[in-house]
Amino acid sequence: MKRKYQLVFTIIFSALAFLGANAQEPASRIVEDGGTGEYKAIMISEPSLATHTVFRPQDLSAFGKKDKLPVIAWGNGACANSPWEHVNFLNEVASHGFLVIAIGPMPAEGEQGRGRSQSSQLADAIDWAIAQNSDKNSPYYKKVDVENIAVSGMSCGGLQTLEMAPDPRVTTVVVCNSGVLPTPNGGMPGMPALEKEDLKKLHTPTLYLLGGETDIAYNNGMDDYKRINHVPVFVANLDVGHGGTYREPHGGEFAKVATAWYQWQMKDDKDASKMFVGDDCGLCNDDEWEFESKN
Repeated sequence: MKRKYQLVFTIIFSALAFLGANAQEPASRIVEDGGTGEYKAIMISEPSLATHTVFRPQDLSAFGKKDKLPVIAWGNGACANSPWEHVNFLNEVASHGFLVIAIGPMPAEGEQGRGRSQSSQLADAIDWAIAQNSDKNSPYYKKVDVENIAVSGMSCGGLQTLEMAPDPRVTTVVVCNSGVLPTPNGGMPGMPALEKEDLKKLHTPTLYLLGGETDIAYNNGMDDYKRINHVPVFVANLDVGHGGTYREPHGGEFAKVATAWYQWQMKDDKDASKMFVGDDCGLCNDDEWEFESKN
């Protein structure tokens, strides 16, 4: 009888130990084929930042002293508290060697939306990435490039991006299908109430990606571009409307251009810069895109 109880207790304690060991195991999912970049990516819910979704290379062993992960904090369309619309796009960017942190818990397969988010969640993402880089117990320890940080977002998330862009830790900004409205509070409830004067707070190179004249944010974004005269700014238009190409395989054309910008601005990738500069630039030779730049 004694041996029987010992066996029962052994089984119970083993089960509890197993559950305890796996309680903090992050949920994760491979998006598409992991992306087309050099580093196959994974979408993951980190227990230490369950309010966000992380996209990063599956194998972190390639990163360290010589090659670190620049940080991209992402705000979603409609200021949604879920990146469900953008997973293909964000995963593709991550596969090129970036740590992408999107506002909102990791969406389940087929899940759409989880309420509204706040601009401050972009700062939360940056804070977390910097802390992980210093935490000896973190898989990201000394693998994060805390000197190269982007804020980016789409539509309402683009306004969140512009609201957080003055953060001195930010080194580049990407605003997608967005722009400051002519009058504050002119959009939907909860949208950042920015004014055109706020554009003067930008302190880094800035890229606007717009969906052409059928994009409801086109006029706002182009007006922003015309007003920004103190930092390098680039605006590119693809005639796809407000929805962009985020849900297309590997994020479509928007992912290609955004990734090249991130590689140029945060990895000093000269080849990637050829998408934007030079007489024979990539966008110069692409009839589908229209673009302007200054400074």
